Amino acid sequence: MIKWFADWLAYGIMGLSAQTRVGESVNFFIYDSIKIFLMLTVIIFIVSIIRSFFPPEKTKKLLGEGRRRGIIGNILAALLGIVTPFCSCSAVPVFIGFVESGIPLGVTFSFLISSPMVNEIALVMLWGLFGWKIALLYIVTGVMIAIIAGIIIGKLKLEKYVEEYVYTVKVGDAEIQTPTWKQRIKDSRDYVIEILKKIWIFVVIGIGIGALMHGWAPAGILEKYAGKDNPLAVILAVLIGIPLYSNAAGVIPIVKELTRVGMSMGTALAFMMSVTALSLPEMIILRRVLKPRLLATFVGIMAITIIFIGYLFNIVLP
Repeated sequence: MIKWFADWLAYGIMGLSAQTRVGESVNFFIYDSIKIFLMLTVIIFIVSIIRSFFPPEKTKKLLGEGRRRGIIGNILAALLGIVTPFCSCSAVPVFIGFVESGIPLGVTFSFLISSPMVNEIALVMLWGLFGWKIALLYIVTGVMIAIIAGIIIGKLKLEKYVEEYVYTVKVGDAEIQTPTWKQRIKDSRDYVIEILKKIWIFVVIGIGIGALMHGWAPAGILEKYAGKDNPLAVILAVLIGIPLYSNAAGVIPIVKELTRVGMSMGTALAFMMSVTALSLPEMIILRRVLKPRLLATFVGIMAITIIFIGYLFNIVLP
């Protein structure tokens, strides 16, 4: 249905030819825009309903019960990170709240990594552009990165590299509200509108860049430099992605076209992970609560883990 509408609008109403680069690019832009926005609306609404059962206060309580330690705490934190609202602006209060509750540093980092990396926008766009298998693989590897990185940070005993004032802040426990289903539905609807207002421009720009690449960049152009045969491609992709700032909405359509023109899937996804999980604004904000050595350790562990995942993807994916 969407494909038919895109063909009708591009080739029928607009009078473009399917055999031209302009026609091919415009058709691609219309088709992917409709598909992505429809999927975003549905999935964000569903995820928002699920998140209503896991407010940040409840997440902190679940992780703080019994002062969970060991790998179980890291696994729980990574899984809760998927369904708990989180953004760069909330990194500092979330971190302080977890530390104040006695949650181990490694467990805290498992949450801080999982929540922004494995989000509903990345899920929707990966599913829509690459299929459910790639989306599922991304979720699983994102959670694994959060667990492994959290475990390593916990083992290194780096608590002394947290800024001293963090341990003196008293956040206290907020009352956990239980909304009605009517309120959940209303809040989820409002959340969909709020998120779409924030990201629509990134989606349009990302799909637009992808459409230009789709029409003008010949397939195979990156195969020599960013294909599986280049052993340094994943490392270079991660190093390039770390200082960049974008979100899944803007980078995933570009990733799709990078793979079409020859970049291997593992290299492309490693680039995307480094952009979304190691964004420069979040690192600047985290510097308020982390001393340089701990922040550098966090970035280093994340980069190494993402590089490993990139090579793994290149091995297991065709």
